Amino acid sequence: MKKSRFMWLSMAFLLFFAVCAGNLSQTATAQAGEGKTYQIATDITFAPFEFQDIDGNYVGIDMELMQAIAKNQNFKYEIKPLGFNAAVQALQSNQVDGMIAGMSITAERKKAFDFSSPYFDSGIVMAVKKDNTDTKSYEDLRGKNVAVKIGTQGYEFADSIKDKYGFTITPFEDSAQVYDDVKTGNSAACFDDYPVLAYGIQQNNGLRLATTKKEVGSSYGFAVNKGKNPELLEKFNAGLANLKANGEYDSIVSKYLGNPDGSAPAATQTLGRWELIQKSLPSLFEGLLKTMMYTIISLFFAFIMGLIFGFMKVSHSKIARGIATVYVDIFRGIPLLVLGLFIYLGIPGMFGFTMPLPVAATLALSLNAGAYVTEIIRGGIQSIDRGQMEAARSLGLPYRTAMVKVIIPQAIKVMIPSFINQLVITLKDTSIMSAIGLVELTQSGKIVIARTLASDIWLVVALMYLIVITILTKVADAVERRTRRG
Repeated sequence: MKKSRFMWLSMAFLLFFAVCAGNLSQTATAQAGEGKTYQIATDITFAPFEFQDIDGNYVGIDMELMQAIAKNQNFKYEIKPLGFNAAVQALQSNQVDGMIAGMSITAERKKAFDFSSPYFDSGIVMAVKKDNTDTKSYEDLRGKNVAVKIGTQGYEFADSIKDKYGFTITPFEDSAQVYDDVKTGNSAACFDDYPVLAYGIQQNNGLRLATTKKEVGSSYGFAVNKGKNPELLEKFNAGLANLKANGEYDSIVSKYLGNPDGSAPAATQTLGRWELIQKSLPSLFEGLLKTMMYTIISLFFAFIMGLIFGFMKVSHSKIARGIATVYVDIFRGIPLLVLGLFIYLGIPGMFGFTMPLPVAATLALSLNAGAYVTEIIRGGIQSIDRGQMEAARSLGLPYRTAMVKVIIPQAIKVMIPSFINQLVITLKDTSIMSAIGLVELTQSGKIVIARTLASDIWLVVALMYLIVITILTKVADAVERRTRRG
């Protein structure tokens, strides 16, 4: 009875935690409408429209336009850096109120979103490696590979002509990865929006424009979900019109793309490799601390679930064993990325509430790790010879006492190496949650690279993971040796 009561109380606590998170998020959304504080999704890896500067501030054409329009129309907003695809899905599932991320206005997107008046007219161009003199036209791409960013006009244009010119495309999540693929020679060229490529070339990203004529591209617009937040859309349009009338719009655009007379924008500071790494370390260490925090919290809940379902798997009840087996099969069978997207975007979209991103990420990590912890506990208990239980029972010990006093102490020694391994796996799995916008170490690295276009930062990120995991492993090994000696 006590075991069953503990199980149901724990499950009730987890359910209460999830419901409270949803209710808190619903309250925040309601206040956003009443208090003029809107949740605005963006990419922040799409310079010069949105990126994070060296001080951690969100800057770029879109960010400054949003700030100026909000000031002009007297409303408040909060930026949610999610990545382009996650931002689109968050807007569709009403997790945010609006989206500004260099989003092209297309007929297909108009079916799902309401757009503002266009605030920027773009176009598609092709770029190649700086020293590549062989690729001069689309014909030169035949039999080669082309890099593009998912969800962009560049992707759509490349996809529309790939059969005609006989090339294949490789999609990436952000522009920095696209440029790196071209620089390393894996792709012969890339297609992207002209202002984005031009800004990257200005920042010495190692590419050059191979075509001077811009392919027709769609205009950029601010988006809200279909039929939602019409007052926000009206305020954006009114503010944009005022900015264009008073000249502030031209000032913001010329700051990043140059002036209409052809003069270049203000020069940006160029940092050396080591200086760049040094300047980037504070944000990377902040990301590392968040990684550790999400790992610890997720493992805490994972161990609770692992204990519950682990004991259910070795219980005498067929129903309990069946429930535990279903839990393990489901959450070991669903890829962690899919699980994260489903929890953060799918469930709120189906039931009409919003869920904070850290809660969704923690829940996904906990459910995934909990399934593996369940099997670790089950395997540890079943690894103890049955004669141990029989001997304990023959001495008159009740089943529960025999488990607590005889079986579990021996099983823990068997389980410790697997627990250590799960700690390392969960710490690394936090990086997968960057795909839904969670800012941890990997996402912090992406943000720095989006600003600097310096792929060296990935080496720093890798070393940080390696050092932390090595330290944790050595500490855990010492604990394991002491436990075995005890």
